[in-house]
Amino acid sequence: MSRRSEESEYQFEPHERPMMPGSPATPYHPGRRRLGYLLIGVLLGLTGGFINGLLMANLPQIQGALGLTSVEAGWLTAAYTMTNVCMSLLLIKFRQQFGIQRFVRIVLIGFLVLNTLQLFVHSYGLELFVRAGSGIVASGLSTMALFYIMQSMKAEARLGGLVLGVGVSQIATPLARVISPALLIHGDVQNLYLFEFGLTLLCLAGVWLLRLPPSERIDAFEPLDFLTFALFAPGIALLSAVLVQGRIVWWSTQWLGYALAGAILLIGAAVIVEHNRANPLLNTRWMGSAAIVRFAVIAASMRVLLGEQNVGASGLLNVLGMGQDQLVGFYTVVTLATIFGLAVSLKTLKPTDLLKPVIISCALIALAAFFDTQSSNLTRPAQLYVTQAMISFAAIYFMGPTLMAGILQALAKGPSHIVSFSAVFGISQQLGGIGGAALLGSFQIIRERFHSEMLVQSLVGTDPQVAQRIQQLGGAYARTLGDPALRQAEGSILLSQQVAREANILAFNDVFMLVGALATLAFVYLGARWIYYRRKGITPLAEELAALAAMRTRAQS
Repeated sequence: MSRRSEESEYQFEPHERPMMPGSPATPYHPGRRRLGYLLIGVLLGLTGGFINGLLMANLPQIQGALGLTSVEAGWLTAAYTMTNVCMSLLLIKFRQQFGIQRFVRIVLIGFLVLNTLQLFVHSYGLELFVRAGSGIVASGLSTMALFYIMQSMKAEARLGGLVLGVGVSQIATPLARVISPALLIHGDVQNLYLFEFGLTLLCLAGVWLLRLPPSERIDAFEPLDFLTFALFAPGIALLSAVLVQGRIVWWSTQWLGYALAGAILLIGAAVIVEHNRANPLLNTRWMGSAAIVRFAVIAASMRVLLGEQNVGASGLLNVLGMGQDQLVGFYTVVTLATIFGLAVSLKTLKPTDLLKPVIISCALIALAAFFDTQSSNLTRPAQLYVTQAMISFAAIYFMGPTLMAGILQALAKGPSHIVSFSAVFGISQQLGGIGGAALLGSFQIIRERFHSEMLVQSLVGTDPQVAQRIQQLGGAYARTLGDPALRQAEGSILLSQQVAREANILAFNDVFMLVGALATLAFVYLGARWIYYRRKGITPLAEELAALAAMRTRAQS
């Protein structure tokens, strides 16, 4: 493949050459410029995270404003996931062939167009289109955030900058729930769109004031790349739809089976095409190796376990009647714990021991989940501060080592494997997240029905305590209802609502117990591997680190 500089007059010095085509050069920057790159990178990372974070935090409000059903609201989440998982494959090759500057301009201008449409057109069809486009934009913004933050780092710290760039996007998720009540203070979702529009303008101003260094370009695209994408993208889209809508319409719905079968056929066809190519878009042999499969399983499993917070704790507080305004303090604690976890991860990150932080994260998740199994109808956000801070710390603490382990394995095999790594990482994180929500959410529904049936069977109308409780609850209507029979009927309705709430609380405790058990199993398995490595004197990724150092030496010579 022919290589050319993005700016033909620019000649790279040996130490400036990019690690791979499509990424910016790494020249020396003075301190003030490095600070500028850092600030812009943080802005881009937060903006990319807010795209999905604000949607998830305010989905009920958006659903109400547009008059959507639960199924229609679920399609908004699915639309984002469908495009976000797939587009990273093409965006990497787009940067390699057309250059980093054109990539930056197209991503930000596309985001501005989407935000502008949201301000003036309010319909379900447009919202679906915007959310699908937002998945593409979020993928691009996350990459740009990595590049800008890595420009602010010295050469020896750039892998840490990679972790920081990913971590900043994760901070945006709880932070979106902190600021959402202020944005919706008048109940108008238009404020959300104005906020995103303002962030877009700030991002445009930042990248206009301080551009990334030029990159090397190559002829990256091949005709079969588009065939693979045409098979892979709709397959992932169907799989995303199944995972998002499964617990809403329930898993026995007929079309889910057809969608799942279609996803398997399409993804399987894409894998067959790639497996027989000389220059594959997805290196299936490498992706099927034991190390990469283990990496994907660990990354996806951690996302499932982290559903303890997104599905478990958030769902429990919602059942207990906690609104967004009452959860600002809760999510402030979660945000601070996430920031602290990112700082500790950067400080303690050791490429020669990337398994230990994942083990610690599993232990924290297990402990927090077991503590949360004691929840009751008297539980309030303050009682969950410590456990959810532990979960938030673990969520970001494991991310850096896991990401670095995958990146090192991909770079050691050559830049062409980065596309394959992007697919593995994106699928494990996005589908692991929605898959975990589907698993834990469905388990909660099943257990709620079980507990509800058990509680209802124990309530007999002839029981004096039950009769007294119905009378007490009906007494609340004594001033408005003179008929004792109507008061008793209203008391029965209130009692059934309390039973449903108690059944839900018991079901969430079962979810916490399940997460605790799964996290314990992960802790035991990973801990056993770590002890085995230590006793045998094995350094995981030692070959990859040596290969990466050799590549860097050759590139600078």
